[in-house]
Amino acid sequence: MSSESTAAASRVQASLWELFLAFAKLGSTSFGGGLTGWMMRDIVGRRRWMTEEEFLTGLAMAQALPGVNVVNLPLWIGYRMDGLPGALAAAAGVIFPPAGILAMMAVGYSFLSRYPQTKLAFAGAAAAAIGLSGAMGLRAAQRQVRKLVPAVILALTFVAVGVLRLPMLAVLAVLAPISIGFAYHEAKH
Repeated sequence: MSSESTAAASRVQASLWELFLAFAKLGSTSFGGGLTGWMMRDIVGRRRWMTEEEFLTGLAMAQALPGVNVVNLPLWIGYRMDGLPGALAAAAGVIFPPAGILAMMAVGYSFLSRYPQTKLAFAGAAAAAIGLSGAMGLRAAQRQVRKLVPAVILALTFVAVGVLRLPMLAVLAVLAPISIGFAYHEAKH
């Protein structure tokens, strides 16, 4: 039995309601951009709905495709779990409950924004979220640097977008076909 089929055999199944509730909880309790880190911890580590490799593959696709990463990833996870109904349940969970909370928080913030402590609280939450995003990025990068070509593509992408501030679509238009070609070549050999 291959490691992939072993992982699939040990994967826990989820109902549509469980998908909705899981993503509603994740979306409603993650603040400041650290959602993908919490998703990985919950979906891979706690619930065992997929392997780390499957999750990171979905994350890469969510980031490469148009749209919002934190919606694209639940769509992908839900689809992998239960097809179109799963995708809709996961996306609805990550969108609607947090949107309701956000509306209530906006009303509260309008009353509290004149106090300096409010700004300090948001700055602290943002620092923690950046840390979660950084940890997720490092974990995904470690997976890619095992071979020279993916490590070079990763470094080129980082320099082009992060340092040189080149347009992301232009960088993807050049580097994505190279990366896909390399992955295809590796899969065939």
